This record gives sequence, structure tokens and C-alpha cells, in this order.
Amino acid sequence: MFVYEKKLQYPVKITNTNPKLASIIISQYGGPDGELGASLRYLSQRYSMPFDELKGLLTDIGVEELSHLEMVGTLVHQLTRNLTEAQIKAAGFDAYFVDHTAGVYPTAASGFPWSAASMQVKGDLIADLTEDMAAEQKARVTYDNILRLSDDPDVNNVIRYLREREIVHFQRFGEGLRLATEKLNQKNVYVVNPSFDK
Repeated sequence: MFVYEKKLQYPVKITNTNPKLASIIISQYGGPDGELGASLRYLSQRYSMPFDELKGLLTDIGVEELSHLEMVGTLVHQLTRNLTEAQIKAAGFDAYFVDHTAGVYPTAASGFPWSAASMQVKGDLIADLTEDMAAEQKARVTYDNILRLSDDPDVNNVIRYLREREIVHFQRFGEGLRLATEKLNQKNVYVVNPSFDK
């Protein structure tokens, strides 16, 4: 099902270490609106999706989110490699460093570790697709916030690329929701349980 290419979807070549910046970017690795949760959400939702086109959409985007997870992890790694003790302390990276050294650990910028509780899988195509659109917008806002805080052009190029992909995913999920409502052909597509809607 998956084919792994040994290259990133978009090149990540960070020249300057910056543990402070890494400590906020890590949120898109394992934060509540990050790429880990997105990939698992979409790859889990596809099982209950009743239409092949929408299963394909969830699979395509879920796999792409895995590639984004790899890019964000690479960003964090390159921003924290070869740190000195002085840099660790000066950047406030010491609490993270004590627990994870410079390993890439799925956590939010606030310090909360990733949890499956941050992702939603309902098994209802309208609920799931609506959740997916909201998730893409929340991820876009997180990338917007990173861009507000970053002055590193190497980082910003990657973040802008990832942000653009969130916008595309939002649009694709919107198209998926439109397709789902057309296929359901119900008066009220937000309540699609035939045992309740007679």
C-alpha cells in the first residue's frame, strides 16, 4: 500500500541551530493539531467511509501527512543538532533536553505529550469530514503562528510549503463533503441514521 521514497516531499536544509524555534515547531510534530494526529486520524477514518472516492481521499491525505511528519521531525532535528550546554540553557530548552536530549519526541509546544485523545474518529462520514476540515484549518493557524515567531528563512520556506498543503487539504475535504452530501441525497445530511430519520 505504501511506497517509501528516501527523500523528503520538500527539502529541509537548516543552516543555523535554534532550540527555541525547535521547541515551538515541535507542536506540528506531536501537538494537538500536528501531523502525527492528522495522519492517524485520516488513516483510521477511512475504514468506516462508505464511498471508495472518500476512502481514497483519506488514504491519500493521511499518507501525505506522514511525509509532513517526517519534514517537521527533520526541522526539529536540524534546529537542535550539535547544541552546546550554553545554547540549551539560554534557549530554555533544558527541560525538554533533560527528558529527550535532542531526540524528536511527539509533544506540543506547551510540553504536553501527544495523545490519541487529540484526534477524532467518529465513524460518521459527515462528522468525520467536517472534523477533517476543521483540523486542517487548525493546523494552518499553527503554521501561521510559527511564521509569526520565526525569523529563519530556511525554516520559513518549509513552513510556508506545509501551510499551503493544509489549505489544499481543507479544499479537498470540502470537495469530499460536497460529494458525500450529494451521494446521501437526504433532506438533512447532518443526521444520516435511517433508523431515526423516517
